This record gives sequence, C-alpha cells and structure tokens, in this order.
Amino acid sequence: MLQATRHTIPTIFGSREFAVAGGLTSDETSLRAGCRQLAIYTRILNGEKPADLPIQQATVFEAVVDLKAAKAPGVTIPMGILLRPGE
Repeated sequence: MLQATRHTIPTIFGSREFAVAGGLTSDETSLRAGCRQLAIYTRILNGEKPADLPIQQATVFEAVVDLKAAKAPGVTIPMGILLRPGE
C-alpha cells in the first residue's frame, strides 16, 4: 500500500483498515453479519452433523471511501456511492 500511496495510485482493498490508513477505498464483508451467519454452526455442539448444515455466503458488505486519498490523484467519487447509508 505504501508504494501506491507514495505514487498517488488509486487503490481498492479488501479490508477497511487499508482504506482508513490512506488507501482509496475498501469493500469487504460485514464482520457483524458474518458472525450472525456463523452462529448457525453452533448447532454442531448439540450433535447436528456438519454435512447437514447449510452452506452460507456473505450477503452484507461494507464499503469505505477515503475522500482525502481520492482528492490526491483527482479521482471523483460518484454522489450515489457517497450517499449510500451504512449498515
């Protein structure tokens, strides 16, 4: 990330920590929603077979945009992205 920031290259990361540290944006699954989905697997503790549990896929994502990082290389963030409500 340091090289991208040093050379003002717009970057998209998979973790919000990178966007907070100066990356342009990140898009990751919601940790909170993932923990809720993961809770279904506690049924294994009650004797349910893992093969009988549903396979789940992330459905909630969180996006972070660093407007200061966007300004440096002259990237314009569409208003539709900026106005989206958070989780």
